[in-house]
Amino acid sequence: MACSISSNAVRCYTETLRLTPRQQQQCGRVKPTPSSFLSFNSSNQTLGASPSPVPRRSIPVRAKVAASESSITGSNRMLVFVPPHPLIKHWISVLRNDQTPSPIFRSAIAELGRLLMYEASREWLPTVVGEIMSPMGAASVEFIDPREPIAVVPILRAGLALAEHASTVLPANKIYHLGISRDEETLLPSVYLNKLPDEFPENSRVFLVDPMLATGGTIVAAMDLLKERGLSVQQIKVICAVAAPPALSKLNEKYPGLHVYTGIIDPQVNEKGFIIPGLGDAGDRSFGT
Repeated sequence: MACSISSNAVRCYTETLRLTPRQQQQCGRVKPTPSSFLSFNSSNQTLGASPSPVPRRSIPVRAKVAASESSITGSNRMLVFVPPHPLIKHWISVLRNDQTPSPIFRSAIAELGRLLMYEASREWLPTVVGEIMSPMGAASVEFIDPREPIAVVPILRAGLALAEHASTVLPANKIYHLGISRDEETLLPSVYLNKLPDEFPENSRVFLVDPMLATGGTIVAAMDLLKERGLSVQQIKVICAVAAPPALSKLNEKYPGLHVYTGIIDPQVNEKGFIIPGLGDAGDRSFGT
């Protein structure tokens, strides 16, 4: 599912053409009315009109079947992709459980990162074509171009865990570490480690990895650093486990056209800057500290 962010709405589209007959009937019954949108209210930072806590309910959305990013129009809008894969839902559920021990949590968030990067790399990786000899004869082939490695930028600490399996998905990649901490009182970001290059090559593609998009301060600071090094919004994709309206709103205002891949969108952020229901402090839970 892909969601486009506007000032007052989050519009969602399905990403897959594989619908059951029942799902096709349900999609056909959705009427294109204002109530078909997930409303986005930046003042109370919740999805929908219900006060917190948000009850568990089904929300009708206007659906547009899309096989890929290229088939979704409106490149000047930020799109938030929530891949409808059962494994993604499974790992999000494992991460949410407060009884999940640290080693299992770290393994689960790494698996989630692998799946999200797999989805985000569709139609985005540079390839080369040629011909090789298989044991049975000549075959036309297509490889990922090793001359253009994907840059993966995990935001420390928790980004390390989410990006742990990047090399198992991306045959050619480089890792650049970026350390940003958040003041617990002001919630403002502070950069304490920057291993980014002074300038990225012209045709670079970058996965910016941060598990929790809560208030938006950290991810916007990271985006600013990437833009200063010559990258456009079209060259960056954000990978996160959980996203919330305040962060999505800030990204949309400053970086329209950006694509964000997340396991789930949660409705709100509390006064301490934690996503609700979220999954707690992803760094502490990943590393047992």
